[in-house]
Amino acid sequence: MGRFLVVCDVDSTLIDNEVIELIADAAGTGERVADITSRAMAGELDFKESLRERVATLEGLPVSKLAGIRDRISVTTGAQDLIDAVHARGGIIAAVSGGFHETLDPLAADWGLDWWAANRFEIVDGKLTGRVLGDIVDATAKADSLRMLAARHDIPLSATIAVGDGANDLEMMAAAALGVAFCAKPIVQQRATVSITERDLRLVIPLFGA
Repeated sequence: MGRFLVVCDVDSTLIDNEVIELIADAAGTGERVADITSRAMAGELDFKESLRERVATLEGLPVSKLAGIRDRISVTTGAQDLIDAVHARGGIIAAVSGGFHETLDPLAADWGLDWWAANRFEIVDGKLTGRVLGDIVDATAKADSLRMLAARHDIPLSATIAVGDGANDLEMMAAAALGVAFCAKPIVQQRATVSITERDLRLVIPLFGA
């Protein structure tokens, strides 16, 4: 493969967690949020509305609590190896997340990702308001990001790979030449080009010939 692009989901893909569930635990709404997340990732709920509903439960949480949340995030086995392998082959690797910049930014910088996008909490007087700033990163936004990055780097869509686990990743996976379901929900496994069932992102590396 010549120059190529890999775009990954974040929650339950590059990391083992669903970050909004960790934040909800701190806010005392963990069980309710976990149920909504599960239904959204299975394709049973509209992602945008489900995200707004989950974030609404976080109203009043001090933003200072987010630093502790970052310490609880577990990076998926092989994530750094995958990123390094893409770069070693001259490729571009990015992440698009239905999660939040407040937790993703330090991780993405440490990993050395080439580009990333996520949602942002609205914060007033040092507390979460229970609302999201700007447009929500949903399935369409993920697919649009993949196309934008391919065009920006003069990479044909035939040299793109999308990796994800939930229904919110299906449009991105359909836009890519190769859609990789990573320990994914059944609906995603059914529609993917390749399904990986072991939680080790190094298993993606052979797909681009490294």
